[in-house]
Amino acid sequence: MPRRKLIPDTEVLEQVLDLLLRSGGKAVTFAGVAERCKLAPSTLVQRYRSCAAMEFAALVSAWDLLDHLTVEALDGSIANAKGVQSLLKTLSSVADVPALLVASQRHTTLVLRAKSWRATVEQALSIKLGNNGKSADAAAVMFAAWQGRQLWDSAGGKGFKLGEVLKWLV
Repeated sequence: MPRRKLIPDTEVLEQVLDLLLRSGGKAVTFAGVAERCKLAPSTLVQRYRSCAAMEFAALVSAWDLLDHLTVEALDGSIANAKGVQSLLKTLSSVADVPALLVASQRHTTLVLRAKSWRATVEQALSIKLGNNGKSADAAAVMFAAWQGRQLWDSAGGKGFKLGEVLKWLV
């Protein structure tokens, strides 16, 4: 009979992801994660077999969570310009998408997940902006401005308000 997990995979993978996004892939070691989780390194070896597999599992878990939270945010936002701002604000609060994307670049399947997620968000933005010929381009620009702002926030402040970009686009 297998031993009962005292610390579930979700908690371990949260720690792996945090370490990965804060310190990079070289920081994700069995010893480093074990220390954060209060587990023996050998326990992590039994669960994941390799650090690369543990890192990949954490990234897949993060994309799964982002997909789930995106669906929830889409269901809760209204279909107009205010809904655009609300949607992007909600998504900004749940994930550091630029960091997640950078960490996912070495995995083709995760890059495809990122592209799919982006398409979903851009399609939702387009619908909220009127779902016409101009709205798809405006949605792509809005997505790029939002992600650029997220990327650069930590290096010098917000710089512009998304609401202002939205006014220029519609």
